[in-house]
Amino acid sequence: MANALQELVKSRLEQQGWSYGDVARRGGIPRSTVHHLATAERVTRMPQQATLEGLARGLELPLDAVRRAAAEACGIHLYFEETPGTAADPEVATLIASVQKLTAADRRHVTALVESLLRNTHPPHTDTPTHTDTPAGTDP
Repeated sequence: MANALQELVKSRLEQQGWSYGDVARRGGIPRSTVHHLATAERVTRMPQQATLEGLARGLELPLDAVRRAAAEACGIHLYFEETPGTAADPEVATLIASVQKLTAADRRHVTALVESLLRNTHPPHTDTPTHTDTPAGTDP
């Protein structure tokens, strides 16, 4: 049984009368990559963003259609939050979908990592003024 990405690529090739080489040239990606994605029974990991963009260009299809087919072929169900006026971030969609595949313990680790990164890059927003002249570890 063909996966979603195989079906998408093969149907587009048949519709347009294109070869793997035609798609590769238009998309600026190796012919072997197009061939692999069109014939691999199982895609073990999500193709890189540049590969997806090249495949979309080569197939003359919207990037989201190619990304969704690739994700489905990998067993990932992408989450797209539709926010008017903003572009969808493929990394966010992949992260959200992938987290569901982790064990509960691994999800807790990911949560702790994300919280730590957010604390280090975005100080919490509070209504109370920050006292910069108070030594660390003491109450103001």
